[in-house]
Amino acid sequence: MLLRFRTANHRSIRDEQTLSLVGTEFNGGTARPTPLRSKGRSVSALPVVGVFGANASGKSNVVSALAFMQQAVTRSFADWARHPDRVPRQPFKLDRESREQTSLFEVDLVLGEPGTRYTYGFEASDERIEAEWLHAYPHGKRNVWFDRDAERAEDGGDEYVFRGAGFKGKRDAIVDMTRPNALFLSTGAALNDPQLRPLHRWFVDSLWPTDSMGGGTWLAGLTAQMLAGGGKSQREEIERLLSVADLGIAGVEVEFRYTRAVEGAEVQTFEEPLIGFQHRGASGEVALDFNTEESQGTLTWFAFLGPMLEALTDGSVLLVDELDSSLHPTLAAEVVRIFQDPDANPHGAQLIFTTHDVSLLGSAVVDRPLDRDQVWITRKGRDGATELYPVTDAKPRKEESLERGYLQGRYGGVPRLTPGEIAREIAQSGMRPSA
Repeated sequence: MLLRFRTANHRSIRDEQTLSLVGTEFNGGTARPTPLRSKGRSVSALPVVGVFGANASGKSNVVSALAFMQQAVTRSFADWARHPDRVPRQPFKLDRESREQTSLFEVDLVLGEPGTRYTYGFEASDERIEAEWLHAYPHGKRNVWFDRDAERAEDGGDEYVFRGAGFKGKRDAIVDMTRPNALFLSTGAALNDPQLRPLHRWFVDSLWPTDSMGGGTWLAGLTAQMLAGGGKSQREEIERLLSVADLGIAGVEVEFRYTRAVEGAEVQTFEEPLIGFQHRGASGEVALDFNTEESQGTLTWFAFLGPMLEALTDGSVLLVDELDSSLHPTLAAEVVRIFQDPDANPHGAQLIFTTHDVSLLGSAVVDRPLDRDQVWITRKGRDGATELYPVTDAKPRKEESLERGYLQGRYGGVPRLTPGEIAREIAQSGMRPSA
């Protein structure tokens, strides 16, 4: 279960920003209990967090930063070996100083049974991992598994100082195998260290980054695989979710064909799904071509069902950039409610999404899918840097309409435009369309 994510110097995020999934006094009952306690009180975690903001304010970069952290953990040992003197990071580019500074990524997690808190993070430059740390908190007390800090050797090369007594594995052997641009966690997991494996598996299995929901071909393939090979109950569940979405779908058929492609000197075989929906019509059921005749909304909903059901089954964290892309607001709200519902989400899966859909804020408390502490805002300053903050900074009242307050600019995160400003610019510039 994810508690916090902290990042700095990634794309439009220059200064350190923190996204918290810890329940607060502003929560109306959606937060889930955890085994942790702080200052004598139990700590709860939010099943859903939504990030709102104007275009180009940096919403997507919050999700991108967490996705990059997953990529570093899962790929740095093997994939980054092709460029051993480079880290493929994306620092803030709008000032010279940031390009020379490190990028920061850190998570706070609860793992295992009954549940232990872990803090894991790293800092990276263009050439190497500058620092990496893993701390565990059994019984609430910090246990430093390792702190890894880069230094320059006398010959100008890279060397690292490791501190911490909590790691019980073969540290020297893993250190010898860890390249400057690879993570110690990734190397240790590749060498099958039992102490590091559970945290590494969380990044592999329990963090699901998705692209914009409007364009997930591989996501549709995942849903198709679940339909074809997931058993009768899973097939019925997908068909039921397609039906209740009121898309007019009476049934779905999936077949797979194998195609061969040449990549370099290798010939690879790919499994390509052939998906067909049966639609209800006046003269019976009619089949429509999945790729050319279905609406984008239908394709989006179908593609989303696979990762959503996987996350709900495994208790994973699902990252969705642009939840409202090609998806009706009613369906987007239902996705939020699924993750909020303890019966529909018994394993504590979490959803982090970005959106422009203000209807998710609700015009009244009774129809508001999100609690006040589940709403976050991104705002880009005049220097181009993104600021991330919770709407609770404005201390909204329980009965307050978050939708109205957001649209009125009470919380920030809306475009700095006056009504009709763009139309006036076009009229005054003489760029009117010719007859």
